[in-house]
Amino acid sequence: MKRFDDSKIMLLLLAFVLTLMLAATSANADFIFGNLQNLGPVINSSSGDAGICFSADSLELYFSSDRPGGYGYYDIWMTTRVTKSDPWGLPLNLGPAVNTPYAELCPSISSDGLTLYFSDDWMGSARPGGLGDGDLWVTTRPSVSDPWGTPSNLGAEINSLYQEGWPSISVDGLILFFCSGDSETAGGGPRPGGFGNGDIWMARRAAKDGDWSHTVNLEPLINSPADEASPSVSADGSTLYFDSARAGGFGNRDIWQAPILPTLDFNGDGIVDMKDFSKLAQHWLQNERLVDIAPPIGNGIVDIRDVAVLADYWLKEIGLIGHCELDETEGDIAHERINHRDGSLHAGPVWQPTGGKIDGALQLDGVDDYVSTPFVLNPADGAFSVFAWVKGVGGPGQVIISQQNGVNWLATDPFNFGWLITDLQASGRFGHSLFSQTVITDGNWHRVGLTWDGSKNRILYVDDVEAAKDTQAELVGSDGGLYFGAGKGLEAGSFWSGLIDDIKIYDRALTP
Repeated sequence: MKRFDDSKIMLLLLAFVLTLMLAATSANADFIFGNLQNLGPVINSSSGDAGICFSADSLELYFSSDRPGGYGYYDIWMTTRVTKSDPWGLPLNLGPAVNTPYAELCPSISSDGLTLYFSDDWMGSARPGGLGDGDLWVTTRPSVSDPWGTPSNLGAEINSLYQEGWPSISVDGLILFFCSGDSETAGGGPRPGGFGNGDIWMARRAAKDGDWSHTVNLEPLINSPADEASPSVSADGSTLYFDSARAGGFGNRDIWQAPILPTLDFNGDGIVDMKDFSKLAQHWLQNERLVDIAPPIGNGIVDIRDVAVLADYWLKEIGLIGHCELDETEGDIAHERINHRDGSLHAGPVWQPTGGKIDGALQLDGVDDYVSTPFVLNPADGAFSVFAWVKGVGGPGQVIISQQNGVNWLATDPFNFGWLITDLQASGRFGHSLFSQTVITDGNWHRVGLTWDGSKNRILYVDDVEAAKDTQAELVGSDGGLYFGAGKGLEAGSFWSGLIDDIKIYDRALTP
């Protein structure tokens, strides 16, 4: 193993070794994409929104849109935020100095923020020497003061008989995202191996002066039967942005995002443990893509930043896909800190900044108060868990968490015993609710939960103790959002009376 001379680095590595010795988890090498998320109605409109780029600090977002209020067909708009964890502000048109009655597209801002590049049409002509209806090319220059050289075609690994466009390259220059498909030359439709008329693809190379290889389609999480285009990687390499005409948006094209998550099983043995940390250390200060995870798609050198990323992901709760802490002090938004699927308060629930089990909580009146959220997961898709702290004194049939167009996930029984139950069950005559026979409406705090292993076991928990268990072959599915504190249809009598705090949802079955 390479000897370390920096004592501070050595101390950090030793401390991290102790952390790694406490746990292990499953993962795969390289990186994966997290849950897809629409950027929401502040950015997206009922019109077409596409073609995005970011400032170097990720606090300015530029995109093209044909929404009302512009100067022509497609205009360039900009929105800002105070920090990377804050929501985006209302978009502003860049005005007539930039926009015209024609189409302004494909914005790209320089790293110093002083130069904005953009296109005046969807696609230029197919230059001679290409392989298809529109290819990707590259040109280089020795220095910023030298002229650009003669462009060369990126070759058959990238280009095809179909249209290729919208390239976006990673910080280390080793990963290329691009679009392909929908070519008249090739007869239209998707490039072979694609899912829609236009898909996003990815290619790799071993070095900046190497050839591109290993071109792959980003598959159904990113691509759909609709059209996906204009991939853009955030400056820190942690998020892939793109536009899509898929269903579920606000207009004919919307801008979406998916987190890029490093996976940490460097040696491919199915677990993350000391062997993986040792492999990272063996490549210290080298350009080794396998363990270069800072940002998640690498920056060309294995250093202290990769240790920090490994530590950060290690210390996070594994599988957590939704977390509403409910610690706000005012306003009608319940912030969700993992994927920003924020909830909206209805009918006036009251924040209790110091009255929760963990910091603050939300007080609901049992009459008409509730919270609604966007879609989080479909119970039919596989294993998941949900947990929440509650303090209630209500009557029968009150609901803690339910799914719109679905069923009640966590509720009290309809017979006024105060038992925790779930209505998530198999379809047909073999499905039935699960009753815990454990009282949760005694005016005390209780942590209630439900886990499903995706194929058989359904378990209810009260205060982290198994309260009921049975088997089901499946669970009924739903693609609706969630309600906190109300039944699936907002039925009278289903509203929770009491406090709710710290709701967590996982994409796997957990044992508390």
